[in-house]
Order: sequence, then C-alpha cells, then structure tokens
Amino acid sequence: MNEYLPGLAGVPATQSNISDIDGENGILFYRGYPIEELAEYSSFEETSRLLLDGRLPTAAELADFTCQLNENRRIKFHTRGMMKNLPASGHPMEMLQTVVASLGMFYPGSDCLTGGDACRDLDYIHNTTVKIMARLPCIVTMWEHIRNGYDPIEPRTDLGYAENFLYMLNGKEPDPLLAEIMDVCLILHAEHTINASTFAVLVNASTLANPYTVMAAAIGALSGPLHGGANQRVLEMLKEIGTPDKAEEYVDKKLANKEVIWGMGHREYKTKDPRATILQGLMDKFMAARGGDLNPMFEVAKAVEAVCEDRLAKKGVYANVDFYSGLLYSEMGIPADQFTTIFAIARSAGWLAHWREQLSDNRIFRPTQVYTGEPRRSYVPISKR
Repeated sequence: MNEYLPGLAGVPATQSNISDIDGENGILFYRGYPIEELAEYSSFEETSRLLLDGRLPTAAELADFTCQLNENRRIKFHTRGMMKNLPASGHPMEMLQTVVASLGMFYPGSDCLTGGDACRDLDYIHNTTVKIMARLPCIVTMWEHIRNGYDPIEPRTDLGYAENFLYMLNGKEPDPLLAEIMDVCLILHAEHTINASTFAVLVNASTLANPYTVMAAAIGALSGPLHGGANQRVLEMLKEIGTPDKAEEYVDKKLANKEVIWGMGHREYKTKDPRATILQGLMDKFMAARGGDLNPMFEVAKAVEAVCEDRLAKKGVYANVDFYSGLLYSEMGIPADQFTTIFAIARSAGWLAHWREQLSDNRIFRPTQVYTGEPRRSYVPISKR
C-alpha cells in the first residue's frame, strides 16, 4: 500500500480483542460488553480486570485484585522529593508524564522484557500493571497538595479506587454519590480502541521499552487538546459564552470561521458519543441530589449542544465524551487543569491491556512513508553556492 492517508485514517494498525466501536449506532463495547451495562452494574476495579484479562472476574478474583491495588498505593519518598522540586506552575499532565517516566528507575525489573520470551513473564506484567494503576491517582492527588505548598495526604487501604482518589484529593471521605459518579467516569474513560495515546502505547511497547516509559509516552499523547485535553477547553469555552442566550451566536461565528467547537464531533461516532449520554445523565443525577441547584454552565452546555445538533447533525457531528466530563468534574470541585489527569488515571487500564496484548504477539512498528522530497542530486561545495 503506497497511498498516503493523513492521520492514518481508516488504516488498521493492529488486531485487538479489547474494545470495539459501532460508530453508526453509537455503541462502545469493552470485551463485548456495552459501556452502558458496565457503567450501571460494574465498578472501575472490575472493569479494569475485564479489560486486562478478557473476562469478568469471579468474586474471589475481584477481591484479590482490589486488595492488590489498595496495598500498592504508597509512593517512595524519592518520588515525592522530586515532585517538590518541579515548578508549581507546571501543568499536571507535564508533572504526571515526568514522574511516571522516572518510576522505572525506582521500580526496575523490565530486563525480563528484552529476551526472546518477552511476553511470557505474566507475573511481571501483572505486578507492574497493579503498581502503575495503584499509583497514578496517588501521584495526581499528591501534586495537587504539593503545588499548593502542603504535604500530600496518605492513601488508605480501606477505600475503593474512586473513593481513595477523592479522599486523597480533598482530605475527607467523599459523599457516596460523588464516589459513585467518579467510579462511573473512570469506567467511561478506561478504554477506546486505537486512539492516539493507545497507538503511542503500541509503538513504544513494540520496542520492548520499559512499561513506565510506555505509559509516559501515552500520557504525552493524551495531553494534547485534540485528545484528552479537550475537556478543559470545553469548560473554558462555556465560561466564554457565559449565558445560554449567547450560544447560537457563538456557535455560528465559530462555524463561519471554521474554528473548533470543543467537545463536538468524533472520528468514530456518527451519532452522539454514548459516553456523553451517560455523563449527561450523571450531571442530571448530581443536580437532582442538590435539589435542582443548576450550575449556569450546565444550561449553557445544553444550549450549545442544541445549536450544534441543529447545525451539524446532518454531518454526523454530535457531542463527545469531553463535552460534559469537564463540567461534571468542575461541579465536584476538581481544578480544571486536573481534568486530563483523571482521564489518564482511567485510561491506564486500557493502555496496560494493550501493552499486554502487544507483548503477546510482538513485532516492532516500522511504517513506511511516501517520499515527497528532492530526487538524487550532487553535493555542491560551499565555495560554489
């Protein structure tokens, strides 16, 4: 194949049985299970085990996996010391990429990946997966305190994954509804086929790079506004619009200038992103629990979505997962620049599932190119130029 397709659009890069998308009907499957069912009935820990192992765990397996995650949350003081020396003004995603990349120095052992049986040491793969998943939320919450001049809050082993994240972030046990909402948000963001950050995982994993470097590459890809960083931009956009009555003018101006409307459109979906539908429902549930006390930005968001649907539905452009996630996180008291780190925490499950899958049948990625440069020519000495 010599045809160049920008962005590798529609070009299969791998075979995978982890997740699938029916873009025409707006359905997302994890290992064959619709995301709606997992969001309603599962937990992030159970969904992660499903992604990693390919099947729903038994009660004993889930309890063991949860226990492993809970008991691997502590971070070495060297890492904390390094974080204290990072600029407090740095973006949390930059911090997360830096710290995760450094973990391979503190938790060595990836030598087992360099031999001919790279994919065979399943104990190493599993143990490393647990360490990474357990520590990402702790790193994120530690940074929130460190960058504000405070010592971080120690993790607890008696709280679930989402509960402990909110506890370490705020210093108090979360309201059960907030913990439930965060758990569902983590499930929704855990996996989404071969997107940019997951492709970064595959490429780096194929070189047998250590898993912390693999994760750091994925975090770097996720940080861009065209990928995970879009939810922060959505919130900024809604604040710029200000009130629902200004939504139509704003959208029409953006469309006329061919500018991005953050949170709208997805390369895979030709209808509304199923994750956006679930997030909107969570927003309604959250507001109902507060007695109908609506954040004005929620009304702005619904107005923007209505205008965009009127203007863009015929083109298959609808709200995506980023459109409501940032607004929901904001209502939970989470700083806007931490939205994408939550995305990374959740997506670690999918990334590590793809890391494991890549190692099981590995071949280094080496795509070709379409050369558009000069034909062969002779060197001209500098005195004759």
